[in-house]
Amino acid sequence: MNSVKILIIEDEAIVALDIKRIINNLGHDVVDIVSSFEDAIKSVKKNSPQLIFSDINLGKKKDGIDIIEEIQKEKFIPVVYLTAYSDEETIQRAIKTNPLGYILKPFKKEDIKSTLLLSIYKLKTQTFDNNNSYEKLGFDYFYDLENEILFFKSEPIKLSLKEKKLLTILVEAKGNIVSFKYLEYILWPDAPISDSTLRTLIYRLRTKLNYKIIDTISSIGCKISKSP
Repeated sequence: MNSVKILIIEDEAIVALDIKRIINNLGHDVVDIVSSFEDAIKSVKKNSPQLIFSDINLGKKKDGIDIIEEIQKEKFIPVVYLTAYSDEETIQRAIKTNPLGYILKPFKKEDIKSTLLLSIYKLKTQTFDNNNSYEKLGFDYFYDLENEILFFKSEPIKLSLKEKKLLTILVEAKGNIVSFKYLEYILWPDAPISDSTLRTLIYRLRTKLNYKIIDTISSIGCKISKSP
């Protein structure tokens, strides 16, 4: 990763242009400057930034954190926040989006420069392979057990609540067979289900993974079969 593509979300034009100048001087590309929720979503789809610098208070209904949360539902893009707010509630909301940095306004050129360099270093070295909270499933699939998020490479894959629970059970079994009866009991504790209901759930989950990752043993159960 040499030149990094960066999106700036900022409603103060002078501040945005100052950040852009600092980023460009460090050899990286600012793909766009936007100031609203709608424009940010459009820009992400069009320009595929690798990093976002976002103000939190945009003077609108949806703030910078709302925008990042919406973006990360489709694709995880790391963010650095810029804000004049340092209250506990704002910080806790920001933390949930796993920001690479949090710069308080008014900031100096050195604040942007050092945070950008550190963020790019993290982007270059951040992999799922050396992160203990991620289970490697094989075929470039990883599962974040703590947050129940499935990734293909660095792209999150949408799962239903039942699919998340099923995958969590199988991953936690560490390659051991989990019986169909046990899965039925855990996933539908309040009422009996037909055989086809569980089969359909397993099928749906397998379609979101490489099919070799989940092995089914006829009339017995299923398991995770890890592969390179």
